[in-house]
Amino acid sequence: MSGEFDDVRGRLEAISEELTDLAIARLRDSIDAGGHELPVDEKRLTRARRAVDKAVHLLSEPDDGFI
Repeated sequence: MSGEFDDVRGRLEAISEELTDLAIARLRDSIDAGGHELPVDEKRLTRARRAVDKAVHLLSEPDDGFI
């Protein structure tokens, strides 16, 4: 049954990459502006990426037969 989640998992992986790119851009902008602290939205983006990565992992697990 895990094959039916392939499309969703692929889209979530793409979203994870987008979130990573946004977080890196925020860090670059902060560094370019002379900042010495992590931008608040970078932390939120990283937390969101981790949540999406957890969903990808859950959809990658074999079906346990639970309903």
